Amino acid sequence: MFTRKDLMKLLAPLIVEQILIVLVGMVNVVMAAAVGEASVSGVSLVESINILIIQMLSALATGGAVISSQYLGKKQSENACKAAGQLIGVTTVLSVLVTLIALAGRGSLLKAIFGSVDESVMNAAVVYFWITALSYPFVAVYNSCAALFRSMGNSKASMAVSLVVNTVNVGGNAVCVYGLHMGVTGLAWPTLFCRIAAAVVMLFMIQSPDNVLRINRLDDLKPNIPMIKKILSIGIPNGLENGMFQFGKLALQSLVSSLGTAAIASYAVASNLVTLLYLPGNAIGLGLITIVGQCVGAGEKKEAKRYTRLLVGTNYGILLLLCTVMIVFSDQLASVYNLSGEAAKISSRMVVLHSYAMIVWPLAFTIPYALRASMDAKFTMVVSIFSMWLFRIAFAYFFVRVMNTGVMGVWYGMFIDWIFRAVLFGWRFRGIEKRAVSVS
Repeated sequence: MFTRKDLMKLLAPLIVEQILIVLVGMVNVVMAAAVGEASVSGVSLVESINILIIQMLSALATGGAVISSQYLGKKQSENACKAAGQLIGVTTVLSVLVTLIALAGRGSLLKAIFGSVDESVMNAAVVYFWITALSYPFVAVYNSCAALFRSMGNSKASMAVSLVVNTVNVGGNAVCVYGLHMGVTGLAWPTLFCRIAAAVVMLFMIQSPDNVLRINRLDDLKPNIPMIKKILSIGIPNGLENGMFQFGKLALQSLVSSLGTAAIASYAVASNLVTLLYLPGNAIGLGLITIVGQCVGAGEKKEAKRYTRLLVGTNYGILLLLCTVMIVFSDQLASVYNLSGEAAKISSRMVVLHSYAMIVWPLAFTIPYALRASMDAKFTMVVSIFSMWLFRIAFAYFFVRVMNTGVMGVWYGMFIDWIFRAVLFGWRFRGIEKRAVSVS
């Protein structure tokens, strides 16, 4: 169903877009570090909450993308357009509610999650949180439109918008932080304005009559309960999975915050650097939603399995190169963030260890995209939530509190979680042809 050219056309822009997203995050951390360790720690704490919320909204977008892709595989473009309208409507309403809740309880919410961190860190976190919380509805609209473009096999649209918007974002941050000396607010306001612009542009583009998936009229946005249920049958399990995953990361962030500012800063920098290693798998996973969804919709389940194996193998090839670079240049990469000597040393060690452990990551995190696209989202949800809390979090607390390993203990718990996921998802994938379900 897909030629090599089709795969490159879909996946290459996705990889570029993922790189842009991560680079902007890395630049933000570098700029925050220029303001001080308290600022980089505060921004890091808030970003863990922002990622939680954005991932949950993105999970709903994935639900819409799966349904739309399967309808396109069935050649039912009218139903695919209905799913597109329902996706944008649902994510917009939910994101507005989340924003209102975040704004109402921002100070108490941060204190409840992170406990008694230094006052300077908490002050930076509160300021950064309320400004970036305003962007949630616009992130939801952008993610929904981007998911719909991917369902059509057109990932260039979101890449182009991301390229322009993120370039402006970085430039705005630089001016506000280094030129106007606005501190943490200099990172937050440009991010907000750029997310608004990205959402407006994508919403305009998705309405083009040239698109197979588009919003033709306002009636497409009116609630259609049967269609919403289909989207939520994927979106809710995926959202719960992502939500619990990020809640778990918040619990770990709370654990790290109790180890002191050096531990917070080193963990933030290491986590920021290793996100580069996730880029190929995340991009390939997003592509698998379209590829596997259309294959299953067309009844070509063996093709879905073959493409998944091909792309996971490609992921491993890219990781071999990236992990080698990370291991060789770990000290130099950590030094970019202007950390104290102790924090930089810890961060470098974390990056090296993480790079070796990436050998199991594709099985644990890329394969589940194919399972979700085949309507097997409940299984991935149950396994992910169970593994996150029983292995990653429980073992992290054991290593840190009982074994006194310091912040490295968080990494050890994470690797045990990865191994468990890889075993179960690898086993489940073997029977994907029998379990794959086509949307009705």
